Amino acid sequence: MRIREGTPHRLGATWDGRGTNFALFSANAEKVELCLFDPGGRRETERVPLPERSDDVWHGYFPDIAPGQLYGYRVHGPYAPEEGHRFNPYKLLLDPYAKKLAGTFVWSDAHFGYHVRGSKADLTFDKRDNARGMVKGVVVDDAFTWGRDRAPETPWHETVIYETHVKGLTAARADLRPNLRGTYRALASPEIVRHLQTLGVTTVELLPIHAFLDDRYLVQRGLKNYWGYNTLGFFAPERRYGMDDPLNAFKWTVLQLHEAGFEVILDVVYNHTAEGNELGPTLSFRGIDNASYYWLKPDAPRYYDDFTGTGNSLNLTHPRVLQMVMDSLRYWVEQCHVDGFRFDLATTLGRGPNGFDPKVGFFAAVAQDPVLSRVKLIAEPWDVGLGGYQVGAFPPGWSEWNDKFRHAMRRYWRGEPNMIGEVAGRMTGSADIFRHRGRAPRSSINFITVHDGFTLADVTSYAQKHNEANGENNRDGSDDNESANWGVEGPTEDAAILELRRRARRNMLASLLLARGVPLLLAGDEVSNSQYGNNNAYCQDNEVGWIDWTGLGKAGEDMTGLVSRLIALRRQFKQLQPHHWLDGREGGKPPDILWLTPAATEMQEKDWQFPEAHFLSYVLAPVDEHGAPLFVVMNGGEVDVEFTFPEFANWRSWSEVLCTDPSDAGDKLFHAGAKRLAARRSIAVFAGAP
Repeated sequence: MRIREGTPHRLGATWDGRGTNFALFSANAEKVELCLFDPGGRRETERVPLPERSDDVWHGYFPDIAPGQLYGYRVHGPYAPEEGHRFNPYKLLLDPYAKKLAGTFVWSDAHFGYHVRGSKADLTFDKRDNARGMVKGVVVDDAFTWGRDRAPETPWHETVIYETHVKGLTAARADLRPNLRGTYRALASPEIVRHLQTLGVTTVELLPIHAFLDDRYLVQRGLKNYWGYNTLGFFAPERRYGMDDPLNAFKWTVLQLHEAGFEVILDVVYNHTAEGNELGPTLSFRGIDNASYYWLKPDAPRYYDDFTGTGNSLNLTHPRVLQMVMDSLRYWVEQCHVDGFRFDLATTLGRGPNGFDPKVGFFAAVAQDPVLSRVKLIAEPWDVGLGGYQVGAFPPGWSEWNDKFRHAMRRYWRGEPNMIGEVAGRMTGSADIFRHRGRAPRSSINFITVHDGFTLADVTSYAQKHNEANGENNRDGSDDNESANWGVEGPTEDAAILELRRRARRNMLASLLLARGVPLLLAGDEVSNSQYGNNNAYCQDNEVGWIDWTGLGKAGEDMTGLVSRLIALRRQFKQLQPHHWLDGREGGKPPDILWLTPAATEMQEKDWQFPEAHFLSYVLAPVDEHGAPLFVVMNGGEVDVEFTFPEFANWRSWSEVLCTDPSDAGDKLFHAGAKRLAARRSIAVFAGAP
């Protein structure tokens, strides 16, 4: 085998049309061996030391290696857990930059770097070779015919996000070919595209598609890591969704969704890896350079600082780890044309020596990057470490999941008192959280439900979680769901209870899509998808976790039409979009919002302090001279409330454009001073009429 020194400047395996350059970072290694395998991945055909080391990057160029070659690494160095080093050349390691994986991962004790011998678990060096049961990297040719692909570049103020799982969205779609269901390509099938277009959403956010592992304890229970928050490789698309060629299948899917006008955002997990805590397997990062890749306890580097609840945390304060994350993000934008990212447990990415800091290297690197600074960036602004809850603390340019919106809306619509002040703030962009450092209302990603927790159908059908199928005796998942079953736990045939549940779902969907900020809709909520009370379906790769589409077209259960109307209202009435903050009467200008009592008088301090109030109404001024004002009336209480139509500027008539009360009938045009009942548990919206 011919070998040249190659270059350290492109990490990973890089095919240049004539040969392949291999480069691997390890600051503490003593030798790095490249291991080549036969096409089946079962026989190691070559083991060659990388000939050069430059600035802690081990590298070599191989003119005889072409795309399709399977490979891995064996890294030599000290096995000294008490010093933070866990090198073990008997373990085949996956290249962190591998863009495609081959082979089937088979759990065995050979993947662990130690023998378990009583209390001396991670001290006893293990010499079993794990190569046969380990996945391998594959050298790839990144070429792909993108044609005239153009990103939709949907402005933030027009964005409506649809969060979904690649497999879960289509696995139970009877109108798709069986071999297509659950794959990348199914996302861009005509049936799914038509549904997304009917809804009116602009952006598809996919749960993790980076290559991930099924945890050993799940495999032993006959379960899988369905959601995918257990990353093994940050550059390779997960194979289980890709049929024969996952990388090209994913690129084709992005191309097709772009052509249909949809953005694609990836949920990414750079806060931890699949290697777990100090007792976990040695699969990649741990064996390449444990002390560099992970946060270790300063006074006991045998152990990990775990801010994520998964056993380990990636240390982005190390320049090479930060480089890997930045390289990965750029790869998905430049090579796969994705339009943005949602960062799981993003507080971990912003941790420095003294805790979370919005000025740390990761945020600075993203802000100045010419590729990443122009895509959508969304933080899940918490982790489980000390000081981990950081909603509102991320830098300008970022948007954040706003769980305070979820809490407020769930509580208000199940009838809790003393909520109108909180709801008012959440409906208008959560200025108390995000209005600082020049940030705009689009900083708030509003949601009622997401993958983690109850679906909307379950929020209105279950008072308690029911996670027994996860095999953890119902101990997993949140105990505080702010849900209501409206009289019966779970399924019922009681028509009155069913109508209460449907009304609550309509109200929460309307709240979500009428609120300023960026709305995020959980896939399946529009067809009343249920997970049977499971609020932590991370391991349910079955009918529990997949979307049940039987509600589509079913009276009372299919709310696709409601969602479509609400999104159309957002497009028509620009004051519903998060362009700018609302100031009321400040600055001597005409008011951009007026909060009104049922008598149509402007609310005073005493009106906000009324503890039993459930009625909230306000007028939003148009954003330009060609628009009309909107009058929004919310009644979260159990009794009807009479209200008076206001006069606003020169507008003296109002036309009903939305009402969630199914019994709504009669007049649709009202004049200022006219009275009407706000039905219990309902939202009505009126537009100014000439």
